[in-house]
Amino acid sequence: MKEFVQGVKLWFAPQRIREEGNTPDYRFSLANERTFLAWIRTALALIGGGFAVDQFLPELAWGVRAGLALALLAAGVFCSLRAVNHWVRCERAMRRGEDLPVSRFPTLLGVAVAVVAVAMVVVVLFGWEGR
Repeated sequence: MKEFVQGVKLWFAPQRIREEGNTPDYRFSLANERTFLAWIRTALALIGGGFAVDQFLPELAWGVRAGLALALLAAGVFCSLRAVNHWVRCERAMRRGEDLPVSRFPTLLGVAVAVVAVAMVVVVLFGWEGR
């Protein structure tokens, strides 16, 4: 738990990362930043998808519409938080000369998006209308 709290503190004080280890090749740090930005783009797309489901499918039953929209919005929130955490963890590992951290998050995100996509396929095929 202590390491988690320290990691979160680094989110807001990234200059402290420079106090650890050695400066890696800038290409690696820039690649880490591009990966962070890709995760943020993914988060924005998920959030936009959640709003789109809620706003553009008014004929969908409220519970189904809200469930799909909230699933996409939650995935966007978790993805954006994970982006920051992953950036910090990778930057620290590179500075320390350690292996890059592994994560189950991409799998969980992929499964969550697949579940929502299957639900949307069902909605499109069977047209669940709200009353």
